[in-house]
Parts: sequence; structure tokens; C-alpha cells
Amino acid sequence: MILRTGQFTFPTPPAQLFGREAPLMLEIGFGDGGFLTDWAARHPDWNVLGVEISPGSMRRAFGRVRRAGLTNVRLYLGQARFLVRNVLPPRSLSLVYVNFPDPWPKKRHQDRRLLQASFFMLLATRLSDGGALRLTTDDAPYFSFALEEAEKTGLFRIEVTKPPPETLQTKYARKWQAQQKSIYHAIFTKQAEAADSFPPCIKRYDGMHHALLEGSLPELTRFEKLVHAFEGGHVIVLEAYRSLDGAGLLFLVRIEEEDLTQEVLVEARPKDGQVLVRVLPFGLPLSTRGTREAIRCLTAWLETQGMRLAEAFF
Repeated sequence: MILRTGQFTFPTPPAQLFGREAPLMLEIGFGDGGFLTDWAARHPDWNVLGVEISPGSMRRAFGRVRRAGLTNVRLYLGQARFLVRNVLPPRSLSLVYVNFPDPWPKKRHQDRRLLQASFFMLLATRLSDGGALRLTTDDAPYFSFALEEAEKTGLFRIEVTKPPPETLQTKYARKWQAQQKSIYHAIFTKQAEAADSFPPCIKRYDGMHHALLEGSLPELTRFEKLVHAFEGGHVIVLEAYRSLDGAGLLFLVRIEEEDLTQEVLVEARPKDGQVLVRVLPFGLPLSTRGTREAIRCLTAWLETQGMRLAEAFF
């Protein structure tokens, strides 16, 4: 039910994720999963995919879906733009729901809004002919912004309507209705596609990067965060720990690439007279340029601690 980044190919046929061919609905930002669960239960002949960035929301939605016994739902914790661009094939989506998205009201944060012209252009290539995005929000400035951004592309027919009853049953909808706030709804129906096909922008590597070093691992009395920049992203080594058996080191690493953020564990551990530095498989990480740069970054740091690089596999 829960999809892991490391299991994706670019792109991944939806039938591979669901085990069957069926129309595909995507909800971006499913919150507690109430809308997604109800919709999936009422449409058993559809495949339903939800994407969310909040781990807490993922846990709550997973519980709802499991209790409902639904088999037509898949959940992904991560960025919607990464999923749409890299995982979903062209014209594979039939319907997209965005219910009460974060409006990012401060001007300096408006570039974080999802429903910008660039996303509408990308989405048009992933929607089937006649496919649509349905937006429901209580935020009038955000609603106007989304309408203007979609209009810029010339790729969608835009219809402003009353919110359908099912979108008014979510937690936020009930909250705003209790406060007598206005709720806005629009349907963006695909009419054309952009000239750019927006192919996947993340390259997946076969196998995971690693390195072999010679020498002794340093004593870990203190550790300062490491930041390594590379074209297209950053590696941030947040924490370092001595393993419970005292033989190795563990590093908590955050890897930021275009539309993709991964938190991984990198281990440095003696093996056959050398020290192996590798990304652990915990969480099924995706082997990318970023994981390669993480190994490069930590190998370089270990060299500053007196170790010597024997072989590099990155």
C-alpha cells in the first residue's frame, strides 16, 4: 500500500503499482486521508494514488485505508512534482484532486505554491485527453492565483463551480464552513499539451554507490554538520554516531535534488581489512546522483581524518 522511492522506475506504469489496469486518480496532499478513503471506497473500479509530505498524515491515512480494507489505494510520502514528473507516464492520469492546499500567503513564499504555470504545463502531459484537475480551497488569493497560472498556459479549459459535496466533508472543509468562510472550486480540464514533454529529470543508477578506505576510523568526540553542493542539489550530513558495537560509524544524511529529498543512513564499517562506506538499504533509498555525492562527501571527510581512499565506486 505504501510506495517507496527506491521501488520506482522512471516512469513506472500504474499497472505495475496496482497490479491491474484501471483509470487513475491522484490526490495531492491527502491530509488525514478522509477524502481519499471515501472516494476510493465509492470508486472500486479506479486506482487511487495519494501523495503527501507529512509523515503524520501518512500514518493517519494508512490507518484509515487499512481499516476500510481497500485494495485500490497506494500512498506515497514525498513531493507531488517528483511523482508526477518522474514516476507517472505520459497521459496516465484521468483525474487529480487538490483539496485545501497550503496557500503560502507570504509573498516571499509564493514560489513554493504547487499550482503554478510550470506545474500546469507538466500536468497537461500526464493527464489523459479530457483529464482534469479539481481544486477546492478557502483561500481567495490562492484561488485567483491558480486560475491565472492555468490561464497563462492556454492548455486548460477552466470552469469555476460550486464545490462538489464530497469535497465539503473533509476536516478543513467542515472547519471553514463552521466559521462561515467561503469555499471555492474550479475544474481545469486538459485541452492541449505543452511542447516540452517533461521527461523524468532524476536518473536512477543500478546498484548503490560505495567506497573502500584504508586506515582507522576516527574517534567521534564531536561532529559538525557537513554541507556539500553539487550541480542540481545538496548533501547535508546532519549527525554522526558510533555504532552500538563500537566498530563503525553511522551518518544521518539529507540529500536534496530537483523535486526529490531523501534522508538516508550511510555506514562506515571495517570489512576485510578495509573500511566500507555505503548507503544502508533502510527505507529503500533511490540510487541517484545525490547518493553518489553523499558517498563522495563522506569519503572526503574521512580522508581529512587521516584515512586513505583505496577504491571509489561513485
